[in-house]
Amino acid sequence: MSASSTSSTATREAAWVRRSLITIALLFLSLFLFLPLATVFYEALKKGVDVYLAAITEDDALSAIKLTLIAAAISVPLNMVFGVAAAWCIAKFEFRGKSVLLTLIDLPFSVSPVIAGLIYVLVFGLQGWLGEWLRDHDLKVIFAVPGIVLATVFVTFPFVARELIPLMQAQGREQEEAATVLGASGWQMFRRVTLPNIKWALLYGVILCNARAMGEFGAVSVVSGHIRGQTNTLPLHIEIVYNEYQFAAAFAVASLLAGLALVTLALKYLVEQRVKRQLAAARADAASGV
Repeated sequence: MSASSTSSTATREAAWVRRSLITIALLFLSLFLFLPLATVFYEALKKGVDVYLAAITEDDALSAIKLTLIAAAISVPLNMVFGVAAAWCIAKFEFRGKSVLLTLIDLPFSVSPVIAGLIYVLVFGLQGWLGEWLRDHDLKVIFAVPGIVLATVFVTFPFVARELIPLMQAQGREQEEAATVLGASGWQMFRRVTLPNIKWALLYGVILCNARAMGEFGAVSVVSGHIRGQTNTLPLHIEIVYNEYQFAAAFAVASLLAGLALVTLALKYLVEQRVKRQLAAARADAASGV
């Protein structure tokens, strides 16, 4: 018997073990994913389509939808630019403080969003470090759209960078160096060499970043002030109407975020397959080059 067949036999589990693990996984997914999703849509439509449409088209809900889209429309492009720049620096150059930059990129993953919101209040609030200067110049950050955007940018900025860094490290610097030798400018090199190589990973990071931006609650809750019809995003609006016992309206608006989650999962799966193939190809090219 060959070594490979022996290894395969040694790692093969009994049929009852495989079935048990699959059953446990399906039960877990049903309890914590499928059942909550089904409940959201059921409760949203339980009182009829008219009630559902009225809930998502009333003024406060439309204001929350608009503010959520504004926060995402500003934070996602900013994080896309930052992610590409950070990944480029980390993957293509060696410099002092590289590990520190990597640690800072991961900071939002380790810091509670509520703490991040409190930091912005301490800096930009009326009693904060810049509070008096902002008040004297009639500028408002906390309890206004700028504060919501800042909080959203903070909690979402690792996503794009973290998707691009491993891919760009695997691809190496040879193609960019060759383009430079052939006389390409920096913009030409980025547009014709780097961007085509990272486009799927970039799209994957943007999808995750957008989903987090629209669903963020903790940091935005601290800096928004919960001003109804002005500084409430979709998650905050859902909390308010639910606390007012408007359950149909709360679930109706929540179904919008649930729908976004489903679309995000579908797009995530499709793009993830392309990213895996791209990363595998980059590693194979790097191995063959060595």
